[in-house]
Amino acid sequence: MVSIKIAGTVDESVVDGEGIRFTIFTQGCPHKCEGCHNPHTHDYTAGKNVTIEKLFTEICENPLLQGVTFSGGEPFLQPEPLATLAKMLHKKGFDVTTYTGYTLEELQAMNSIMVNALLDETDVLIDGKFIIAERDLTLQFRGSRNQRLIDMKQTREQGKIIRKEFN
Repeated sequence: MVSIKIAGTVDESVVDGEGIRFTIFTQGCPHKCEGCHNPHTHDYTAGKNVTIEKLFTEICENPLLQGVTFSGGEPFLQPEPLATLAKMLHKKGFDVTTYTGYTLEELQAMNSIMVNALLDETDVLIDGKFIIAERDLTLQFRGSRNQRLIDMKQTREQGKIIRKEFN
């Protein structure tokens, strides 16, 4: 059984991506952004281990969900179990949004098979550190102006970053 270290979950969120979402807050973060919304997720030793099978079952029990969001902490510290879970979710028709303090370019430069696997299973990537000087409460699904909403399918197809627009 594959497990992931999490700080917690939210069963039904409308602020962590488009539609009603199940949000998984991963445990551990190297960024430690000033003004972080989830500082309790920074400590690598905190949190609890949960199997991806248990999370998957819990997600599938809710017929209202459109998708699942991986938030943090930093999801790309645990790319392998999250990529596996995302693949399972896609087979059930859910979309996947992933938050990261890294930029897409930084993730690609890691040249990691597992990081790339999670990127491949991500529909919308919200990238970049939270920067308190760039804070803007009017932004959709993000906290600072430097963060981007990236349509990963279009980005993969076109070979350049394509921003995601929501209605």
